[in-house]
Amino acid sequence: MDVGFSDAGFQTIWANDIDKDACETYKLNHDSQIFCGSIDGALEELSELKDVGCVFGGPPCQGFSVAGKMDAHDPRSKLVWSFMQAVEKIQPQCFVMENVKALAKLAKFEAIRAELFKTAATLGYHTTLLVLNSKDFGVPQNRERMFFIGFRSENDVKQIEQAINNYQCLSPTVGEVIRPLGRAGNPKNARVCNARITNAAKPILRKSPYAGMMFNGQGRPINPDGFASTIAASMGGNRTPIIDEEHLYNGSKSYVESYHSHLMTGGIPKEMYDVPGHLRRLTIDEALLIQTFPSDYIFAGKNSSIWRQIGNAVPCKLAQAVATGVLDVLNGRPIYIQKNQLEMSLVNESN
Repeated sequence: MDVGFSDAGFQTIWANDIDKDACETYKLNHDSQIFCGSIDGALEELSELKDVGCVFGGPPCQGFSVAGKMDAHDPRSKLVWSFMQAVEKIQPQCFVMENVKALAKLAKFEAIRAELFKTAATLGYHTTLLVLNSKDFGVPQNRERMFFIGFRSENDVKQIEQAINNYQCLSPTVGEVIRPLGRAGNPKNARVCNARITNAAKPILRKSPYAGMMFNGQGRPINPDGFASTIAASMGGNRTPIIDEEHLYNGSKSYVESYHSHLMTGGIPKEMYDVPGHLRRLTIDEALLIQTFPSDYIFAGKNSSIWRQIGNAVPCKLAQAVATGVLDVLNGRPIYIQKNQLEMSLVNESN
């Protein structure tokens, strides 16, 4: 999010993370101060910050994620309230809290959402809760995230969704983004994942070849002609997504699609190790580009830590779109509906 907010025109003056490698990564790429440790240990320090335009961040999502236990009592889930305490201490013009879609949509978290709205109102903020998909903002990834946004002015809140949507754009495909790196193992694409790909003895099939579980582990195939599913923090082993290099570089018929068709028509699953050599795992360098990090962004830590940092991140271009919309509202810029959005609206109405 720091990359996106910086690219939008914000100047970050203070940051926080509890992950030591993430803090070192931040120091390698940003000039502002970072406090490494629990945010609860820095709340009093935050009271000293004055004239802040925006407090933004993403409290840990593991307690709310459908990929986890969805436990609101997970200690990490409590950090949404630490975020609100930071807002109370700093009293910014606005705030942006990011988290997983489940927190915004699932009935089991309704009480938490209601308490968030109530807390923000008590602090003097008018708020809205938006769910945005990265693929609508220049990111080659189907990744939905919620943004809880608050402003002092009710009118500002009414404008923020349109202000952000003005920065919607066509996203490139995965192949368009990663193909320039060249094949895995070359100097530009050297940080490979060596986890072996094996066939599942009992495949779980879905309508799409790129869903379900045809291979062992939770690393699903990625269609280079489309968008990736959510890039997860658990990558680095057999949860790392799979790419067909022949499909990616030579435009050959997709093995993933052919094998899926074979299984869907009643074919017998292949032997565990009967997997073509041109199927391989996503690399770190490719995952960085799918998350829209700058190509020269430097990461600290071992590869396992880098995978985690990449997967935990908000796609930079999604963060930039949110931040630019926020900045437009803060600066009082006129918020217009873009021509392509108006045309889409008219088409929908005519249908």
